[in-house]
Amino acid sequence: MTDLLWHDQVAWLLDPTDGSYLPDVFVDGTTTEDWQAVLDLVEEQNWAFEYAEGDKVLPLPRAEAVLSRLAGAECPTLKVWPDPEVCAIFRFLGTEQIDFDVDLRELQGQARLDVLCGLLTAIGRRLRKSVPLFPEGGGTEPLLGFDVTSDRVEVMWTEPDK
Repeated sequence: MTDLLWHDQVAWLLDPTDGSYLPDVFVDGTTTEDWQAVLDLVEEQNWAFEYAEGDKVLPLPRAEAVLSRLAGAECPTLKVWPDPEVCAIFRFLGTEQIDFDVDLRELQGQARLDVLCGLLTAIGRRLRKSVPLFPEGGGTEPLLGFDVTSDRVEVMWTEPDK
């Protein structure tokens, strides 16, 4: 159970009816070691996963191998299921930022919110970094996220005055 309540705090933030389905999660200021820590976490938690380069599904490599691929090579993806109904898709775009997204349609209700919060918390605690979730396409203000200072997932966005 997380500190966030679906109906009271979050349902309006994670509403997919406006056509935005894939909010972005960015962990800035990362290193190859941070990427490896996330890969190790996936395996330690026994989360289901699928690593692919293009259409080719491969065994999970070391972060150093993924991040040192040739220029122009296709960007690998890592799909992680911390729950059979919730998938996070990591993209190895660069060393300095861990980038993944989740599908809002999979995050409806308290149980699914708890899965998301557990994922953000596990990554944040492992990396000792905040893990904010932004609206699809980025943005300057996160919706919610794991705050490393408070050691919990919090709502970070407020609805603008109308």
